[in-house]
Amino acid sequence: MGLLDGLRAVLGMRAETDAGRDADPDDLFGMSTAYLTMEADLGYESLDVGALCFSGVDSADFRDAVDEVEAILEAGQEETGTDFSVTSDDHGYQWVVLADDDPEDLITSMHFAADTFIEHGYGSRLLAAVFAYRNRDGPAYWIYSFRRGRFYPFVPRAGRERDSSAEFSLESALDGELEIEREKEYWYPLWPSEGGTHPWE
Repeated sequence: MGLLDGLRAVLGMRAETDAGRDADPDDLFGMSTAYLTMEADLGYESLDVGALCFSGVDSADFRDAVDEVEAILEAGQEETGTDFSVTSDDHGYQWVVLADDDPEDLITSMHFAADTFIEHGYGSRLLAAVFAYRNRDGPAYWIYSFRRGRFYPFVPRAGRERDSSAEFSLESALDGELEIEREKEYWYPLWPSEGGTHPWE
């Protein structure tokens, strides 16, 4: 089992079939207040990193779209201070990885990237956005499924176990601030690669 085994099925084609509405990158701005709740109320520290996962298309037009995403992020880098890179994982998924100690700038940059794909007609290639946190027990992530238009928590533990109690606590605490996925079958885990890392690490 690799980094995103089955992601295409769960966040991709299957989720698209079951989608309740079109995904809207404006939903990402919900993290602007959610990070305050995570830090002030729940004791989670933002890791100042986010990642946008998408599946590529072997075409010049799609490469142009990726180039424009990079150009937009590079142009905004001086103003926002958001560092970025575009990378691929071992399973053929591509990632825009963003780092910024200002959550507002991080979210805005991720929104620009997602919106650019949509403007180019590749919104269907967007799979997920990931926001990373940590507390004394370990990492925790909020994942936004573009196909479902909803957020869900993912709290991994050693041995590819999930801390379901922590996930349910995060769901309860952020309900109302984020559009949360109600169907738990779509709370799909993003496990590290065989090397033990995620693209944003």
